[in-house]
Amino acid sequence: MQDIIQKIKNGQVGILPTDTLYGLVGSALNSRSVERIYQIKKRDLTKPLIVLISSIQDLNLFKIKLEKWHKDFLEKYWPGEVSVILNCPNEEFKYLHRGSQTLAVRLPDKPDLIDLIQQTGPLVAPSANPENSAPALNIQQAQNYFGQQVDFYVDQGELNSSPSTLVDLTGEEIKVLRQGKVKIKNV
Repeated sequence: MQDIIQKIKNGQVGILPTDTLYGLVGSALNSRSVERIYQIKKRDLTKPLIVLISSIQDLNLFKIKLEKWHKDFLEKYWPGEVSVILNCPNEEFKYLHRGSQTLAVRLPDKPDLIDLIQQTGPLVAPSANPENSAPALNIQQAQNYFGQQVDFYVDQGELNSSPSTLVDLTGEEIKVLRQGKVKIKNV
């Protein structure tokens, strides 16, 4: 994995298994990597990408301020297959939040992925598929989608999991936008 870590640190992008599905990953702190992922994925430029972090402290890198109820929620569901949308009004991260002034983040429950993120820094990791196509369940499907457009592929066999549960924490209450494997109620 040292080779992959170095590639990500150098701004390269590729396909690797996340805690849910294969992701098209690159450094969340490298705006060129992020823009390249939008181009490769043919993603709507107004839609922010998911950011994988290695600890709650990584939120400080994005100048995200948590209230007590946010911390309580995150401690209950993280690490795990729950992505949360948090306020991120800092213009420095416009390349990530795309003007929405929010970021979707997840702390995965997968020790080898957390170890990787600790060494590379946070990763953008949308599912490995072009916009409006089904997520790649294996490396062959990912290669069929992206071929030589990406710099590396990490094969971990067939991954057929539900996407993460997506929860909006930007307002005064919890809003579930997408139910995944982890069931959460609106509050």
